[in-house]
Amino acid sequence: MAKLAFLGLGVMGYPMAGHLAAAGHEVCVYNRTLAKAEAWVAEHGGSMAPTPREAALGAETVFACVGNDDDLRAVVLGVDGALAGMDPGTIFVDHTTASADVTRELFALAAAKGVGFIDGPVSGGQAGAENGVLTVMCGGDEAPYNTAEPFIAAFARSCRLMGASGAGQLTKMVNQICIAGLMQGLSEGLHFAQKAGLDGEAVVDVISKGAAGSWQMDNRYKTMLADEFDFGFAVDWMRKDLGIVLAEADNNGASLPGTAMIDQYYKDVQNMGGARWDTSSLIKRLRALDRG
Repeated sequence: MAKLAFLGLGVMGYPMAGHLAAAGHEVCVYNRTLAKAEAWVAEHGGSMAPTPREAALGAETVFACVGNDDDLRAVVLGVDGALAGMDPGTIFVDHTTASADVTRELFALAAAKGVGFIDGPVSGGQAGAENGVLTVMCGGDEAPYNTAEPFIAAFARSCRLMGASGAGQLTKMVNQICIAGLMQGLSEGLHFAQKAGLDGEAVVDVISKGAAGSWQMDNRYKTMLADEFDFGFAVDWMRKDLGIVLAEADNNGASLPGTAMIDQYYKDVQNMGGARWDTSSLIKRLRALDRG
């Protein structure tokens, strides 16, 4: 069993840190909102710290799952950042969905101190975090990855090193490109089925067993047909992720016309008041267009 730290107790980080504690590790948590850290300790034991640096003191591996590039820099850098409290030979594992640029920046700064840095964004959503079945795509050096992977297994069903620093974030970008396209296609298909007078559930029962089947179809079609979206991965977060994707595409020259278009569709959903709706709410935009 190991001494670990976890920074960021949002909808993903809270249960992820809980799985580490349940595996028997000694976990010290930090969260910007103190009450959330207090609640976590009351539920899972372990300890809490007032700064990332203090949480990281003595930890073999430090995990983080925060909101964006700026949040990540805030918990890693500076006199109160985690890196200031970490010893050479320890490892920082970042589960934030962030840019490849900030990942490489922090990898270099950590390496200068002798600290391993792994970018390990996740897929699977809140339910995946709560059930300990996330998919983790990692970038970084092999030795620290091999050390960290058994800890990651506490909340992951699948974990793989994809390449050098930044490769995990780039793989997560591919994931979000594919999800955006799937959600738009599923939205249009279900919308068409309803407009055509078909039984949407019967349609999905048939086509989900063929080439059209997907995780999104299996897990979202019922709520989409019922016009229910107050759950899941928020549109605001998807737009943040797609912004990262499109910025990276500008750098590497990839043409992503569909992704850019769907990003604007999600902007329409935000303007409808759906900033916190699940990403499957693209179908609500289509219904509004019909009424408009």
